[in-house]
Amino acid sequence: MPANTTTKPWINPYLAILVGVFAVSFSSILVRLCTAPPLVIAAYRLVFTFCFLAPFSLAGGAVALRGMTRRQLALSAASGVFLALHFVTWFTSLRYTSIASSVVLVTTQPLFVVLGSYLFFRERVSRKALYGGLLALTGSVVIGATDFQLGPRAFIGDLYALFAAVMISGYLLLGRKLRADVDLGGYIFVTYGASALTLVITALACQLPFSPYPGSDWLIFIALALVCTVLGHTVFNWVLRYVPASVVSVSVLGEPLGAILWAAVFLGENPTLRQGIGGGLIFLGLYLFTRVTARSSQTRVTA
Repeated sequence: MPANTTTKPWINPYLAILVGVFAVSFSSILVRLCTAPPLVIAAYRLVFTFCFLAPFSLAGGAVALRGMTRRQLALSAASGVFLALHFVTWFTSLRYTSIASSVVLVTTQPLFVVLGSYLFFRERVSRKALYGGLLALTGSVVIGATDFQLGPRAFIGDLYALFAAVMISGYLLLGRKLRADVDLGGYIFVTYGASALTLVITALACQLPFSPYPGSDWLIFIALALVCTVLGHTVFNWVLRYVPASVVSVSVLGEPLGAILWAAVFLGENPTLRQGIGGGLIFLGLYLFTRVTARSSQTRVTA
């Protein structure tokens, strides 16, 4: 769907995109610096995000929330479960493999989104887009083979990152289907609430402590919620009203570059040559993949 250009935004959308990319690029290094278990980190991130956004969601979407059918409520909750699984598996991958490998592999989610779109919605993919997807998958294999040589621990981390990419794809697919009929405020309230509840119950079942943690960890929990989620992911959702989805999709590829830079600066964790080659192939493949896919979608809408 073309971007809405009739309403003048209060801030330049392209500047907002840069803010969003800058905000989300801190996620991986914040998780790495936190001493809490990955499941607890994910739980606090979603709990704080839900608590912060709930008043705004209810103010703008209370009527829509009451009007949601049982099926829409169930699918929104399922979307939240996918989001919860994404965060916990991605955060776990950061304990096993390098930030460079983890953030690059989790960025392959557009491939799984399109695969799911074909399997569940019968949306076809052009041959040019498939070439880009194959190029990105080749980069994933290069990174996986490199990390396997470093040891099974790093390779397991890569598998966690890929699983996280699959989980975020399920979240996006359900969200896209629901957002055609459900107001954003109502959808966010149910999805974030279900995600936070899933993570809290799972952490309690695993008997993980929610306290005590050092003050630095609490600052990280809040930063992950307010900076990485609210100023990051929420900004991307807002920007989609004013700019084409292809611009946002390609811009998000800047997140791994920022994450790798912060890891090198603050942790001294520099990517290897093979990781750089694999990451380059993934970036190039995803760039081609998202651009071609977005153009095909616009063609179908305007036809």
